[in-house]
Amino acid sequence: MKGVMIQGTASDVGKSLIVTALCRMFANDGISVVPFKSQNMSNNSYVTKDGKEIGRAQGIQAEAAKIEATVWMNPILLKPRSNQDSEIVYLGKSLKTLSGKGYRDTFYEKGLDVIKKSLEQLSSEYELVVIEGAGSPVEINLKDRELVNMKVAELADVPVVLVADIDRGGVFASIIGTLELLEPEERQRVAGVIINKFRGDISLFEDGIHWLEKKTDIPVLGVLPYVENHMIDGEDSLSLNNQFSMRQKGNLDIAVIQLPFISNYSDLEPFLYEEDVSIRWVKQASEFGNPDAVIIPGTKSTMNDLKAITDRKLDFLIQNHIENGGYVVGICGGYQILGEEIIDEAGSDTGIVNNSVKGLGCIPGRTIFYEEKETIRAVGVYHENTGLFANDKVEGYEIHLGKTVLHQQGCSFLSLENGKEEGYFGRNGQIIGTYLHHLFHNDQWRNHWLNMIRKSKGLNRKEPIYISNYKDKRYDEIANQMKEHLNFELLNDIISNWCSK
Repeated sequence: MKGVMIQGTASDVGKSLIVTALCRMFANDGISVVPFKSQNMSNNSYVTKDGKEIGRAQGIQAEAAKIEATVWMNPILLKPRSNQDSEIVYLGKSLKTLSGKGYRDTFYEKGLDVIKKSLEQLSSEYELVVIEGAGSPVEINLKDRELVNMKVAELADVPVVLVADIDRGGVFASIIGTLELLEPEERQRVAGVIINKFRGDISLFEDGIHWLEKKTDIPVLGVLPYVENHMIDGEDSLSLNNQFSMRQKGNLDIAVIQLPFISNYSDLEPFLYEEDVSIRWVKQASEFGNPDAVIIPGTKSTMNDLKAITDRKLDFLIQNHIENGGYVVGICGGYQILGEEIIDEAGSDTGIVNNSVKGLGCIPGRTIFYEEKETIRAVGVYHENTGLFANDKVEGYEIHLGKTVLHQQGCSFLSLENGKEEGYFGRNGQIIGTYLHHLFHNDQWRNHWLNMIRKSKGLNRKEPIYISNYKDKRYDEIANQMKEHLNFELLNDIISNWCSK
């Protein structure tokens, strides 16, 4: 198999972004390239064209590679449901929920088998595979049964490039320490090092490059700059925390409830393009303030996150916000939380059959959790009763176990192409609930919603900002920016020479 694997000295060193950039670099060179990550742990997911669920990062990387995402690019997705248990999504479909120990004890062989099949499938379809690792390859307590770092590099028989984050400090120790903890045969597979997130004058680091290369006998392929506000969907909430911290100066104040088990936070990223929008996390009641709008995002554990909201006394603040004329949007689990009641009929949310709790009571409906998960891409128009422009298409995707039944007629938000009515639209748009992830990625809708809030504040309307086309352009910009600081020719030589061994 022709390819390369990007591993890191730790989590959040920038592996996903580097793989995204490499996919676009190779694609722009006319190479048929595909991303791969054997096992992803994230509640930020992506729905493929055929309605399968994979990690969000691999969906984005497929876009950068200019191809359609498939389950073979991420055959195993682990979605945390508590501090100890995760839902296993296997080849795009929910399989079961296991504890970390249960997963290690019972799933290893099955995981190994599907990884082999995935690599074979991808190698038959594409010229080159760019593989992403996870965390660190030298977690000693996990190495004997790991499915995502050196074991995958061995199965694919590809060279490894080790990425370290200089922004967090300790870059020399992290690189040398990682290499020292690798087994000799693993160490021989590391063919290059990348220093990521560098700020300042690169000439001040040249001595460091020479020292590393002399100490390790491994080439430093590049020192990549810190990419500010790169606008590429991240894989975990840490990356979004970093982006949100930059956008707290706009005239429109949007508060996002920070749920313990938040999922698909990429729903919120389009607001980073809106210069007059301030978007911030709210975890405690003391942080709520007086926002213009509140968004309750998706969650992997609706009932647990509803309890977190009530325990923190945020429920009263959200209810008072609505009564005082404030806007609120609940997406997926957030939609369910805004309803009157949640019934876990199958025990699929909490593990307790027929467990029921009261919701916030802001939407006249109740949610029932069943066993079968629904994952679809959806397209629709505004429901005729909303009074909105009926011809504006709204696109997104649904990933949910619960189904919400409204007690009122004529208050749906969307009419979908499959004939179903979807979501809730109340008080002329002041209260909205929907299962449609990426609702705000629809530029016309996002602009309309923000203009409603601007009008309520006596501010002027604004024209839409079209981010859809900009995103593809951004892939090229990031690829070109990184290519300037990367010895791409040497990387190509490493890949080619490895194949010829």
